[in-house]
Amino acid sequence: MCGIVGYIGSREAQPILLTGLKRLEYRGYDSSGIAVILPKKNSLSVRKSPGKISVLEKLVKSRPLSGSVGIAHTRWATHGAPTQANAHPHEDCKGKIALVHNGIIENHEALKGQLIKEGHIFRSQTDTEVIVHLIEKFYKNIPLEAAVRKALKLLAGSFAIGVISSQEPDKLVGARYGSPLILGLGKGENFLASDSPAVLESTKDIVFLDENEVAILTKSDFKVTDLEGRPVAKKSVRINWDIAQAQKNGFVHFMLKEINEQPKILENLIHSRVDRQTNKITFEEQNIPEDKLKSIKNIFIVACGTAYHAGLVGKYILESVCAIPTQIDVSSEFRYRDLLIGPDTLVMAISQSGETADTLAGVREAKKRGASVISICNVLGATLTRESEGIIYTHAGPEIGVASTKAYTAQMLALYLFAFYLAEIRNILPAAKISKLLSELRKIPGQQELVLKEQNNIARLARKHSHLGSFLYLGRNINYPSALEGALKLKEISYIPAEGYAAGEMKHGPIALIDEYRAVVCIAPASKVYEKMVSNIQEIRSRHGKIIAIASCGDKEVAQLTGEVIYIPKVEELFSPLLTALPLQLIAYHIATKRGCDVDQPRNLAKSVTVE
Repeated sequence: MCGIVGYIGSREAQPILLTGLKRLEYRGYDSSGIAVILPKKNSLSVRKSPGKISVLEKLVKSRPLSGSVGIAHTRWATHGAPTQANAHPHEDCKGKIALVHNGIIENHEALKGQLIKEGHIFRSQTDTEVIVHLIEKFYKNIPLEAAVRKALKLLAGSFAIGVISSQEPDKLVGARYGSPLILGLGKGENFLASDSPAVLESTKDIVFLDENEVAILTKSDFKVTDLEGRPVAKKSVRINWDIAQAQKNGFVHFMLKEINEQPKILENLIHSRVDRQTNKITFEEQNIPEDKLKSIKNIFIVACGTAYHAGLVGKYILESVCAIPTQIDVSSEFRYRDLLIGPDTLVMAISQSGETADTLAGVREAKKRGASVISICNVLGATLTRESEGIIYTHAGPEIGVASTKAYTAQMLALYLFAFYLAEIRNILPAAKISKLLSELRKIPGQQELVLKEQNNIARLARKHSHLGSFLYLGRNINYPSALEGALKLKEISYIPAEGYAAGEMKHGPIALIDEYRAVVCIAPASKVYEKMVSNIQEIRSRHGKIIAIASCGDKEVAQLTGEVIYIPKVEELFSPLLTALPLQLIAYHIATKRGCDVDQPRNLAKSVTVE
């Protein structure tokens, strides 16, 4: 889950690498470092430090590095504490090779033991350091990339690496297996990175490396080979993201900016997917034939974290709209179960980054059993999309805040549109009914705007309750996943213990927690289960729980039970999660800021979980 940046060209590498690291800080921020080849001395120089990238910035300001070839890294620790010694880049024994790495080397202990016997000296507790010593071992009378290929063949686990050597100062080598790595192609310069935002200020022409591929970059060219050294033809893709999308644009935090971007993102998605005149829904990259989709007997959704909650909403949608039995599992459980799936199963994999290790492993397991796979993803060319038969891109733009917001609602919208598309081709719903649903869906972005106009009220309620020691989130039916997501958001960025429950389960245990020292967030929009939610609120009130309710505009009954109400526009129940998501995100955000937490970079978390 670390971030890698590499540069080779004619400009000074240090500022380019630092800028790239800042764009990737969502991938890890407990230590960072830079290595640059010093051209006059033909030697390597390394600067690294524990802490956020701002600490590294101060270090290189006082001790600058001058050179036009370098690599940099921001770390999310797995093996070894976030110390200076464990920070990347790592060097070989003679200080001639420097390496940065994202991933986990599962057989590092055995490799390390053998390398120590051979005389190699280790300076860190990381699994990464074995890679640079293996390269050193093989780097005798052969090119750097050949030594890298030999070393990688001995590794078990996952890796994306960037490597430079003072012995070949006009070369930058990268490779990947199980962790993302892209090339950025410029004029007279080339780049290496974990994700495209790191290079967008310099180029939008991106090459996505596939598994077991090695890239060799010079300032004027690049080539890619497999681990045997055989050439691999690669084409670049033009990224349409603007660098402004990866900046705060006047907002205090990326998370707040991304919450406020949701109406526009959903509006653009609906406009791009649904023909205004015919209401025909199209997915350009959805390559599974309609005949195959007509014959599927069940759907299985796999995802992690927030994407899992989007998928849980999808289960309700697909069963309600398409009448198809739909199951959902967290990816880390799905991949290890005895799966009862086959050629008549459609697997839908949801991942913002498209690099989530457990979800990728689940997809590969599903494909072994003959299932068809559609991925819902935000990142063009991500590994998940390349391993799926069908793709639905969410086009939410770069999401920098570690706690997902706009990607979540974009994933849900993709599921709504796919359900309507599937219902149409399977003749489950008449065209008139689908048109009516799409008409209601088109209103959602404007209704989200109305919710966002209430931010001051939501902030007031959140800050008022920010001192409480725990939170319980309750929802029913299609808003049960909303309760789970609301609790997750609060946990992620404020570190307050929070649980999400189906409200009907409250009396089966959670009711024992309710007292005047904790808050209960009740998601109670107009719905077929509204009266049941009101009963739950009454039960909480009688036990002196601090209630924050999310209710539909005009609801006087809930207002009589608690004065702390956040109103959302009245909407078709099916679509209500697209509205309830916003106040839940804002509650978490304002509680966290009131408590002085770093909402964009919460402790112990990283954006893209590329390790198991």
